[in-house]
Amino acid sequence: MDALMFLRQDHKSVLGMLEVLDGAPSGAGSQVSGLETMVTNLVIAESQHEAIEEQFFWPAVRRALDDGDTLADKAIQQEQKGKRLLQQLIDSAVGEPDYHKALQAFVDAAREHIAYEQEMVWPKFEAAVSHEQLEKLGSQLEQAKKIAPTRPHPDTPPKPILLKTIGMVTATIDHVLDALTGRAAKNPPDPQIH
Repeated sequence: MDALMFLRQDHKSVLGMLEVLDGAPSGAGSQVSGLETMVTNLVIAESQHEAIEEQFFWPAVRRALDDGDTLADKAIQQEQKGKRLLQQLIDSAVGEPDYHKALQAFVDAAREHIAYEQEMVWPKFEAAVSHEQLEKLGSQLEQAKKIAPTRPHPDTPPKPILLKTIGMVTATIDHVLDALTGRAAKNPPDPQIH
């Protein structure tokens, strides 16, 4: 599977969630609107997506492009900001003002980050690598997503080697907690490429 196709489907799923969450109800109305479930889906999807990008995609960008370090550093900085906002959502409750501020800030930041990737990084990356490399990277992303963390972990340094080692322990703990709490049922499906 082509890496950019896989990531594009992931982005499409997240953009759909962002569309629903943009301007979501606050106060008492948010507690009965299903907002908490939708945000849980977003946290899971985004946590997995960013983890696999940091493990595989950004190192590939660094290797393939002369300005890969600059592009990857900017993207990872955006992702870290997003993780901190997702953690704020986890740490607060639906209906609280801080929750809704963090949610709206995340919606805006995620849209900016997705646009940056798709418009600035992907065209350069696609021009620099072979179809075979895209396919191999796509397979790595697809396999990694199945076992990726389901929480943001903003304090974990976004270093590929750490994410592939310590991150795997963290991901295992996330998956066990998800199973024990019933959160696993809210895990959004992986993109299906035909």
